[in-house]
Amino acid sequence: MADVARLAGVSGQTVSRVANGRLNVDASTRARVQAAMRELGYRPNGAARALRSGEFRSIGVIVFELSTFGTTRTLDAIATAATARGYSVNLMPVLAVSRQAVADAFTRLAEQAVDGVIMMIEAQLLDGVQLPPGLPVVIVHAGAHYDHPVIDTDQTQGARLATEHLLELGHKTVWHVAGPPSSFAADQRRRSWEQTLRDHGCDVPPLLIGDWSPACGYDAGRQLAANPEVTAVFVANDQMALGVLRALHEQGRAVPDDVSVVGFDDMEEAAQFWPPLTTVRQTFTDIGRRSVDTLIAQLGTADGHAPTPVPTTLILRNSTAPPA
Repeated sequence: MADVARLAGVSGQTVSRVANGRLNVDASTRARVQAAMRELGYRPNGAARALRSGEFRSIGVIVFELSTFGTTRTLDAIATAATARGYSVNLMPVLAVSRQAVADAFTRLAEQAVDGVIMMIEAQLLDGVQLPPGLPVVIVHAGAHYDHPVIDTDQTQGARLATEHLLELGHKTVWHVAGPPSSFAADQRRRSWEQTLRDHGCDVPPLLIGDWSPACGYDAGRQLAANPEVTAVFVANDQMALGVLRALHEQGRAVPDDVSVVGFDDMEEAAQFWPPLTTVRQTFTDIGRRSVDTLIAQLGTADGHAPTPVPTTLILRNSTAPPA
């Protein structure tokens, strides 16, 4: 900084104001200082600035399921929102689903100097785990019980929209291919599907359980195709719905003439399925932005708040129709 000040013919304090983006420097002086910075290859020392201000401009993200569609889209949204707010993201994958693994992840993030943590906790086994004190925290995934703000899609609303759409078309009931029991999202979608059927006075068919993959959707679809009573299916995600569609096609059950199918997520490929898939859209951009905004808001106050769930939208395509 002293070298820049000498070359630009200004004080070290003026260089500091320019480096920190202060506005109380006239334009010609600022340009002269910036030219000196470029000539000397000067870069502000982020570590020193963080020690002085107590802000690292870094967010830690703890994640358990890197491979799922929802996780990858949410991570992308968090990174985009953090970058827009001037923060970097420090990703901390947790390979073991255990309370000790969570504690270890928090310890490692604290050592790497982050301002706060976003935890994407999908596994119900970790519900209510005691989080180490000292860092602001935001939880991504509805259903988790923590004394921290929770951000997620309104899973209940989405499953209700899917189920009611099929009932309003005239189907007597709706079958369901659920996600794994360990998943918060799968559990909430299943509960909402079942409650919606009961609210409409419909029978609740036997549940089929998958693992989010197209392969298990295909296995479930073969079982559904063999049952002539099945005319409508709500599948807990689009990837399993792809497997269901293939199985129905192979077994000669036309979609939507014989069986209507609704997915959940609205992944980009859903519009290219055959037939194009009616599905529930999750807005992962909003989840990421709200997670980052909520965490940053906590950095200036000890009081958290309870954000509202991110609403869903039913996207109508060609995979649903009234029963034959």
